[in-house]
Amino acid sequence: MQNLPGVGVSPGRIIGTIRHMPHPVSEPPAGERLAADTSPETAAAALKAAAGVVHNNLKERAAMASGDGKAVLEATALMAKDAMLLKSAVKLINAGTSAERAIWEAGASVSEMLHNLGGYMAERAADILDVRARIVAELRGVPAPGIPTSDTPFILVAEDLAPADTATLDPAKVLALVTSGGGPQSHTAIIARSLGLPAMVAARGVEQIPDGAEVYVDGAAGLVVLDPGAEQQEAAQAWADNAAALSAFDGNGTTADGHLVPLLANVGGAKDATAAAALGAQGVGLFRTEFCFLERDTEPSVEEQSAAYKAVFDAFPGKKVVLRTLDAGADKPLPFLTDATEPNPALGVRGYRTDWTTPGVLERQLFAVAQAAAASEADVWVMAPMISTAAEAARFASLCQAAGIQTPGVMVEVPSAALTAGSVLRNVNFASLGTNDLTQYAMAADRQLGPLAELNTPWQPAVLRLVQLSVVGSIEASAETGTVKPVGVCGEAAADPALAVVLVGLGVSTLSMTARSLAAVAAVLKTVTLADAQELARLALSAPGAEEARAWVRAKLPVLDELGL
Repeated sequence: MQNLPGVGVSPGRIIGTIRHMPHPVSEPPAGERLAADTSPETAAAALKAAAGVVHNNLKERAAMASGDGKAVLEATALMAKDAMLLKSAVKLINAGTSAERAIWEAGASVSEMLHNLGGYMAERAADILDVRARIVAELRGVPAPGIPTSDTPFILVAEDLAPADTATLDPAKVLALVTSGGGPQSHTAIIARSLGLPAMVAARGVEQIPDGAEVYVDGAAGLVVLDPGAEQQEAAQAWADNAAALSAFDGNGTTADGHLVPLLANVGGAKDATAAAALGAQGVGLFRTEFCFLERDTEPSVEEQSAAYKAVFDAFPGKKVVLRTLDAGADKPLPFLTDATEPNPALGVRGYRTDWTTPGVLERQLFAVAQAAAASEADVWVMAPMISTAAEAARFASLCQAAGIQTPGVMVEVPSAALTAGSVLRNVNFASLGTNDLTQYAMAADRQLGPLAELNTPWQPAVLRLVQLSVVGSIEASAETGTVKPVGVCGEAAADPALAVVLVGLGVSTLSMTARSLAAVAAVLKTVTLADAQELARLALSAPGAEEARAWVRAKLPVLDELGL
């Protein structure tokens, strides 16, 4: 047997045959010119028509997806209509370049520009390259790049997946996902978790495995085993036997000694909310509202927003729904709100900060939320993303009060907010930790980059210390104001059952995750007492690094190995 290590991002133990992503669309020849009988106007029109077909196809796929997949497909569809991309290509066509070569070169230029911007904008670089390949395929009249077709289920291997491909993975055909690139908080990882698909990333050398080879994949441990033997067969069978138990959540998040830990769901719209409620979610810990604004050249009306929000609220009557106000900017640019020319958008005007440059959008959203909340039975809490200072938190609370919102809160995803949590929470009712961005900013490590995967994990003791400081700050603010200020986690960290135990031990009051992870997290929490969780939290904080923190905690939780988590 030969083992190939990587970074586990979604649990599961699977044996199956490898299928590699097909070769990408070939590059049009350099210097390729327009055909003698084709005018620049005709070629430009064909290009725009092809881009429109790609856009519509991605939108249709988005309509059939939900949650993270839906958001990713909608964002990628926007790239097919990107004005800079199409104008650059048309300019080349007018100079005599063929339509295929023009879009290829224009895509390369735009992608390089986004990559050089770094941070979240660098994440969009791959989207542009994916879109240009789809446009070239449409111009050639050949199938667009995508997941290989197969009559039998298989394990998909790729260098990385374009968001549009990842978002439409069919778990009935794809048994597991292994990539040589990407990081634990990349689009590939996040969507694999939302699908309940065993997955690992940063598995160097996996591209060398021949197509059709049988392998064993452990998505929790981050391991590929070639030519699996009896031990792997038994592990895969045990995972299959436990799968039923790990797919049912009774709607009661608690530790073994009865300490309540409400388990909530991350959702992006009404369809997600309905599915999460069916899976037993005790409420919503992160309602992403961007879906209302994507694919819009103008701001949606208060009435449009209110109707969309109410549809989510109605899925959880009498239960808590935590709504995050518009998190525009960085990887979610909006033409009426954000500046696409920022040199470093991840550190730029995004989230709450857009109210500085475009005042009014946030206030109108808050009025829409208040209107929807008044017409529903949900217990609606509202939080602002990218809060950095106590003054920002206080101003957001005043905006909520003016709109008639009773429970304002903040996202803690900037290290400064964690370090000064006592002051930040003084004027709001709660905080929710966005561990994806908190980790990225604390470790100065782009979450999409495979080479930085070891840095970009919430198991980093520095990140756990920021979580602890946030909880301590909430206790201080609670004592000062006489009002309890709960701290929850809505980032991907909450979906890791071992890390969920640590977070509870650090004092986190609620955990929110993709709905498919609820049952696994609940199963593990029920095997430990609150005192056990607190001891494991101390153990993780004392570790010299993320690898040791994870290994030490997992060694104390044998149930993880028993369940294949």
